[in-house]
Amino acid sequence: MQGPHKVTERLTPTSAHMLRATDLLKSGSLVAFPTETVYGLGADARNGRAVAEIYAAKGRPSFNPLIVHVANSDAAQIYGIWNQTAQRLADTFWPGPLSMVLPLRADAGLSELVTAGLNSVALRVPAGKVAQELLQRFEGPVAAPSANPSGRISPTTAAHVLAGLDGKISAVLDGGACSVGLESTIIGLTGAPTLLRAGGVAREDIEHVLGISLKSAQSGEITAPGQIASHYAPKARVRLNASRWELGEKTLGFGPMECDLNLSETGDLVEAAASLFGCLHKLDEMAGTQIAVAPIPKSGLGAAINDRLNRAAAPR
Repeated sequence: MQGPHKVTERLTPTSAHMLRATDLLKSGSLVAFPTETVYGLGADARNGRAVAEIYAAKGRPSFNPLIVHVANSDAAQIYGIWNQTAQRLADTFWPGPLSMVLPLRADAGLSELVTAGLNSVALRVPAGKVAQELLQRFEGPVAAPSANPSGRISPTTAAHVLAGLDGKISAVLDGGACSVGLESTIIGLTGAPTLLRAGGVAREDIEHVLGISLKSAQSGEITAPGQIASHYAPKARVRLNASRWELGEKTLGFGPMECDLNLSETGDLVEAAASLFGCLHKLDEMAGTQIAVAPIPKSGLGAAINDRLNRAAAPR
């Protein structure tokens, strides 16, 4: 896990520093960068361990879906299933402070931590010269929630980022103050167009472009960042904090032990976070009606892992 004594590099949008920021992202490191909305905490959205480091650095209490930032709408179509409504919104508002939640392509190749185990993905093409140059150089999807400790005020300058995350991330790319200063609007397009989060594009402007009224998100319906954590529920029942395995159970371990699948044989919480959703999917496909899970420490990323497991185990 990224420790508190990491040296956070201060980068500026020079060619050499942009190359450095790109190389850090490619190596699985975290780089904060400016968009027109707020500074994002970027990681390669295909790298489960890198995405887990986002949660570790932010102290994020649960694995909410993250917005994937791409350079253009062509890149967005690699990860989300496109439709005419998405095209119309992209033509009007991208690059800009609008995120669209689309059905996830089966071959998207994104970390399941990015989508929080859902079969949809939030995508955005940010405006701003620095963000655009970084994404074009990186040539891949960048998961990027706001670059601040969870629950704190969103950062609109590099100084804000450093005030909360100095020593916890690899670098911050200083591109000056963000012009919008408010998170993106999120529109759900997995069904009828739905306003999931208000933000930098007004609801009325979106409704004018589409020629329809947007639905409002239903209470408890979780499909996007900025909402309460999704209730990821396997088909099998889930038994937590199992000190021993019972006959016929499918078993999920942590640390050195005999089990069907292990979140981390070495007891590494970052590794455990990165493999959590994949392990639950695989266990759900095995024969049996109950999954038993070994105790997971509640410190650090363990809090987020336990949060998700508690939701998976909740009565339904």
